[in-house]
Amino acid sequence: MINRVKKHTISFKNAFAGICWAFRTQPNFIVHFTATATVLILAAILGLSALEITVLVVAIVLVMVAEMINTAIEATTDLLSPKFSQAAKIAKDVSAGMVLMASIGAVILGILIFVPYFF
Repeated sequence: MINRVKKHTISFKNAFAGICWAFRTQPNFIVHFTATATVLILAAILGLSALEITVLVVAIVLVMVAEMINTAIEATTDLLSPKFSQAAKIAKDVSAGMVLMASIGAVILGILIFVPYFF
């Protein structure tokens, strides 16, 4: 039982280290985090409903997770293919496209939720 707890503790420690590394080294992660803070502060000021805040949080988490998956794919691709490779380029471009699509979807949701509060 104690070994299982130690393994879970180490797993959480490693996961938090990964999140901290993303904050320290990935400029886009900081941009997403800044946008997150702005959106959540605006949501609180405008008094959004619990459902609207839930939708925003899900969109935010999706974008942040996509950014971290993109970073992992890029790092793995660099490790496996240090020289230029068309396949590596495709992997990186598609993973960056994933983040872009998630971000566009989050912006659209944000517009749909916030616009009625301003008009």
